[in-house]
Amino acid sequence: MYIIKNLCIFICMISGVKLEVGPDFNCTRYDSTLGDHVWLPSAVACDNVYPDYVCQNLMLAGPPPRVGISEIRTYRCWSELPNPVPPYSAHPDVIRDAALACPKTCALCCMTSAYNCRNAEFPRLNCATIVPAQCRDQRWRTIIAQDCPSACGFCNLGGCVDAVADCANDPSICNSIGMQVFVNQNCQRTCSRCPSSTSARISSSTTSITSTCSSYNPDSSSSCAAWAANGFCTNTHYTVARRKATCATTCRIC
Repeated sequence: MYIIKNLCIFICMISGVKLEVGPDFNCTRYDSTLGDHVWLPSAVACDNVYPDYVCQNLMLAGPPPRVGISEIRTYRCWSELPNPVPPYSAHPDVIRDAALACPKTCALCCMTSAYNCRNAEFPRLNCATIVPAQCRDQRWRTIIAQDCPSACGFCNLGGCVDAVADCANDPSICNSIGMQVFVNQNCQRTCSRCPSSTSARISSSTTSITSTCSSYNPDSSSSCAAWAANGFCTNTHYTVARRKATCATTCRIC
């Protein structure tokens, strides 16, 4: 398969055919200098739900596309056809399923619930220029969570994050008498010190379906926890009946 793929690329190059990211432009931006779409950092900022090697086998793909480059997204991430031919057509159902299972391999991280939300209307920094290193930087994490959550996968956190990314590694710090000034400032999420203005947003962002029952049908898939993290429980593309049949316990659907 890789030989065939490389042969196709070679033929396109010598014939003057322009290579593009494909018919699906999710997680890309148009580069006027190149005259083509290139990959955004948010395309590959997350992890796959399945192991990387499983996703590469499922999608017949190599490593994820490189940021800022115009590389082809493997067809199994956007086409239901075994051998698509021009004119290509992207299938929304295939794209959504790929984003739930193998978002990094398919360069669809920006479509997962952690990265798919609105940024502040008037952010204090340029959301488009945020780099991955800033997502773990104590100086930037709080303001990014509040103003540019989609840049770092903070969409489900309600605007409240730990300024120090490693706080959760030692939650006992929350009750340490000599560390209260530090945790109040730097470990607000781990230690439940979020301001009330963000607490309300956290509640609304993590609640999927209002539940009134005390027991649920068992999940029929072992992947429900991972799917829920990628937004399955709140994704209206899937009917409530399907979500209940697959992940009733995880999604808390009566």
